Amino acid sequence: MTIDKQKKKQLSTSYATSARPMGVYQIRNVKNGKILVEGSMDLPGAHNRLEFQKQTNTNTVIALREDWNKYGPDAFVFEVLDRIKPPEEGTFDQAERLKYKEEVDALTELWVEKLQPFGDAGYNHPKRL
Repeated sequence: MTIDKQKKKQLSTSYATSARPMGVYQIRNVKNGKILVEGSMDLPGAHNRLEFQKQTNTNTVIALREDWNKYGPDAFVFEVLDRIKPPEEGTFDQAERLKYKEEVDALTELWVEKLQPFGDAGYNHPKRL
């Protein structure tokens, strides 16, 4: 089964302009309880990335590297902390994407402030003032 070029381009454009579940997540080390708190415009994509890294034992998250090597990839789990509801219908244009990105960033800051995932508690770095 082949898809003609025009249909493939249309599907690609549709995917690129669609809104995916977005929000804040943590990667938690089940061995020592440390967490990394991050935000994403694509929560399923962030989860898939971690699962791929676990399957291939490749870690691109420098903050986790030492514990990843010590405990192994299976010591890390992905957990959604908060979601932002995407737009109901239609395309997700650049201006709207920027608005939602700012919302994800603000929500991430709130969760980092709440959980304080620094030092012995986590892998995040405190914000420089």
